[in-house]
Amino acid sequence: MTIVNVDPLLAEELFQHIWQFRLFTQSGLKTLEGEPVHIDHPGQHNRHAGPDFTAARVHIGGTLWAGNVELHMRTSDWFRHGHQYNLQYRNVILHVVFEHDMQGCTTNGIPVLELQHCIPKLLLQRYELLRRSAAFVPCAGSVSTVPALIWTGWKDRLLVERLEQKADMLKSWLLQTQYDWEEVCFRAIARAAGMPVNGDVFLRLAQSLPYKLVLRHQSDLFRLEALLFGQAGMLDGIATDGYMTRLQQEYGYLRHKYQFTPLECQHFKWLRMRPASFPSMKIAFLAALLHKNNHLFSRMLEASDAAGLEKLLEVRPSEYWHTHYRFGKPVGRTQTPGTRAIHNILINTVLPLLYLYGRERGDGHYQEKAISFMGQLAPEQNHVIAGWNALNIDSDSAGETQALLQLKQAYCDEKRCLGCAVGVRLLRSGIL
Repeated sequence: MTIVNVDPLLAEELFQHIWQFRLFTQSGLKTLEGEPVHIDHPGQHNRHAGPDFTAARVHIGGTLWAGNVELHMRTSDWFRHGHQYNLQYRNVILHVVFEHDMQGCTTNGIPVLELQHCIPKLLLQRYELLRRSAAFVPCAGSVSTVPALIWTGWKDRLLVERLEQKADMLKSWLLQTQYDWEEVCFRAIARAAGMPVNGDVFLRLAQSLPYKLVLRHQSDLFRLEALLFGQAGMLDGIATDGYMTRLQQEYGYLRHKYQFTPLECQHFKWLRMRPASFPSMKIAFLAALLHKNNHLFSRMLEASDAAGLEKLLEVRPSEYWHTHYRFGKPVGRTQTPGTRAIHNILINTVLPLLYLYGRERGDGHYQEKAISFMGQLAPEQNHVIAGWNALNIDSDSAGETQALLQLKQAYCDEKRCLGCAVGVRLLRSGIL
């Protein structure tokens, strides 16, 4: 009998999980030499170099041993991994294997405990079902049976995990700017304004402008537009109207004075998007936002609720963009990015930045605010959340949708069922 027909590393992960949570018959255990084994404590799972479990307490033949435990799928893996030469394994008190495939009853004098006949076959079969599933999530057929209490605690952990990941990305910009929180906020908002398809090029646009120069011209909306549209490469070529002509003249002066090198406008993507999401509209929005909010990040820190943050981002672009989506192409009336777009910026940028601020300063108040504000925003709408809804897993807030996105991307898609509170619950309960 094999543990499951999957990658050996995944099989070993399951075997470690079985040992850690004692999901095997514990009565009548004996080493290969026939000495009785009683497990007081399986030890602490070690995810770094060295034995798999540390600080274990095991009775072997009437003697209590304290030390490390090493697990392998086969006894021969001890030698295949070269543990006989590694001093980190000299304090191993028990070698636990799924299958004994060698002559002799010990490994370098270390007792061997074989477990394959002590593990319920149903447990192995359940895990194999999860691993082989091609559904939206591996446990699609039974996920709705998991108690609400399990879901509540697990979603809370997933939300923090997602915030931590996003905060880590922002931390790199913090280091680049020598902890200039306002400049990091500018970069983050710019990238968020360009999402989902133009995020990277909007970030490059923000990075191409010295932030101190942006601050210097913050009170002049026209000059901000000239800087941003010019650096985006959207003022090249023949002007299509008087407004573009004036922007070209202004940017030409600034470019010569500060020796700017603009981006190439072909990097911006326009196809298959609503006019309100055109790069030109997003740049006009970014200019208006910078013009409206002096010390934007400081004002974000002062917000008492999500509605206060939302108001900071509610801006109208300059008058030209009330009747244009692109230069030289007038329309009756434009639509600007609405509440949903603002919420996306808050969810994916502002709140992770707020969380990072609390983490860096050791002030849990701001981390708690970020989590609380997530709970005040409406749930997101996308194909992943629609997939969860189809399984009767609903969301009441953006905090919950962020948790479900993290669950799908980091656990379900990677088949990390043993790291998932829902997967573990189903695996142990047998409801699959």
